[in-house]
Amino acid sequence: MAHLILYDGVCGLCDRFVQLVLARDGADRFRFAPLQGRLAGQLLGRYGRSAADLDTVYVVADHGQPSESLLWRGRAIRFVLRRLDGAWGVLGRLLAVVPAAIIDRGYRFIAARRYRWFGRFESCRLPDARQRARFLEDPAPPP
Repeated sequence: MAHLILYDGVCGLCDRFVQLVLARDGADRFRFAPLQGRLAGQLLGRYGRSAADLDTVYVVADHGQPSESLLWRGRAIRFVLRRLDGAWGVLGRLLAVVPAAIIDRGYRFIAARRYRWFGRFESCRLPDARQRARFLEDPAPPP
């Protein structure tokens, strides 16, 4: 069963997060799509959310299944980390005991500063050939 990560395709921090997941997702659980693409807009619209909210990473858990659900901000990060290999999975399990409100507060603090701290691309970075199948939509340039 695959989970879909919707991320800001021009954010340096988000790009690093995607690269981390690609490297540590030994079970091949995650797929990716940029918030700047059509797929993100359609999916988030079903949940009453907007892809224009680039300060938020989303996870569509069990994407395409009857059990599909949407997670955002700290809950999305915690969900992803718990499913990664190695120390990242341990960190995700440790974060499971931290109240979601505290994790979201930390998430918002970092999100507000992410371009300044981690940079911003002019357009979404394209995945390399061996990773392209894990991206459900090619990144599009920002509007």
